[in-house]
Amino acid sequence: MPSPVFPRQRSEEAPPTQSHRLPAGAPDGLGLGSLPPAAADLILLGDLGGRYATGAYSRLGGDGAVRPRERRQAESEHGHRITAAIACHVARAGGTVEQLARLLLHPEHEGGRHAQVIALRSGHARAQGYVERVWSNATALVESSTDVASRGESHEDLARLRERIETTAWRGERGRTALRVLRAHLNFAQAAGGRLHFASERQAAEEAGISRQTLRQAYELVLKPGGWLRRLRVGYGTEGSTWYLADGPADLQRAPVSRDQSSQCPPDGELGEWATPETDTGADVDSRVIGLLMGHDAFAHHALGSSALMVIGALHVRPGQTPGELTVSASLSRATAYRTIARLEGHGLVQRSGAGWALTAQALRGIGNSVPEAVAAPAPAPTAEQAVAGWDVLAIAYGTAGVAAARRALHAAERAAYRAALAALDERRSPALTAVVDGRTVLVPGPRADEIPTGWHGPDGSVLDPVTGRAVSGWQVATDGRLILLSPGDDRSYDELVAAHTTALHEWETAA
Repeated sequence: MPSPVFPRQRSEEAPPTQSHRLPAGAPDGLGLGSLPPAAADLILLGDLGGRYATGAYSRLGGDGAVRPRERRQAESEHGHRITAAIACHVARAGGTVEQLARLLLHPEHEGGRHAQVIALRSGHARAQGYVERVWSNATALVESSTDVASRGESHEDLARLRERIETTAWRGERGRTALRVLRAHLNFAQAAGGRLHFASERQAAEEAGISRQTLRQAYELVLKPGGWLRRLRVGYGTEGSTWYLADGPADLQRAPVSRDQSSQCPPDGELGEWATPETDTGADVDSRVIGLLMGHDAFAHHALGSSALMVIGALHVRPGQTPGELTVSASLSRATAYRTIARLEGHGLVQRSGAGWALTAQALRGIGNSVPEAVAAPAPAPTAEQAVAGWDVLAIAYGTAGVAAARRALHAAERAAYRAALAALDERRSPALTAVVDGRTVLVPGPRADEIPTGWHGPDGSVLDPVTGRAVSGWQVATDGRLILLSPGDDRSYDELVAAHTTALHEWETAA
């Protein structure tokens, strides 16, 4: 089970307070005083605020309905999340797996209750193996994360990540779609001020200009296996999912040749038909431009598409590139590069610039030049065929106008239905029962567990035993037909009940 805990962007933490000490008889090694106060409280007291309980006690069924988990399974999931969080804290503090095991298995540490239960039920060896597996996941997550101490460092970190994304070869239609999804999450991360951010699948799909199903495929098949994006927690209710942007694979030359596009014979790398992993060192696109344009209807799947986004992004960084150079910088096949350039030229978006191609002023409208020297050549007066009023006209020409608006309307309807279902679940509603009486539909009240059959009612309000027919002592039938259990507490006055309530409340708060 993947750990739902991931290192966060954090501001400078105050030094650990001296109030967190190991209890008497605690093991030596990593002490609670060397951990942040939040980590020390989590180890000593457990998850008092329920921070790691979200989603542990409920699950989504195959029909999309939220169903409660079994009690033991829910408690196990909650305990595992607490254990994973403690392991990440210890890993960031430079601890070892032995120190983590001692902290978790200490009998006075409530945060290690899950590991202690495993040791009690299955033995110490099984608990030690579980702790080692959690430690392995925690160290891998901590090593792949970046500690950010200030807002300025956070912006620098995101800028380095954007550069890494822009210089990665995104091959095939699937890779270009994954770039759009990753750029959407980068927009969310920049708004959040760090790699950790919150967004729903519907928000990301609207930002990337693709369907929700396509977004899921890009995440599951490209971004998640490639180490670019990780979902830490699935959203619930009005809260979006929790995401973390990672640095991708350690070796960026790992991308194989895409098999999404069919051909009669494989591409020949020596002829420049496809950039090979050995020669693919010049991928460079402006993801900012891609992020600005990808949500428009003109770049939908049946319109200009993702290949046009890649060409525009590559030419925006370095105008004057030839189709052969675009196969490397835009990660396109030679056939796709020629076909995309011809389509963009037909719409007056690119033009000849020496031996290569450059964006026209019409294509640069609204996105500007990335660098001062990246200025397109003066565009000649457009002909009647090349005159295009803007991206909206292109969307109308391709028949994709209104796709983004329809997608947003569909997502809004889905959100409303989902929230209505959650509200009905919270209120524990049941389907209404109706009956037709004299041609009219009459609502039949639902049965209650405390209702008794009419034959059990005694003449004086007592309850009759259905076998012997005698009155049962201690029970009585109320005027509304409900069953009442008589007890000595029923004879107390109002003032006595108030005093009892105050005493019980005081005992509860003292125990808590």
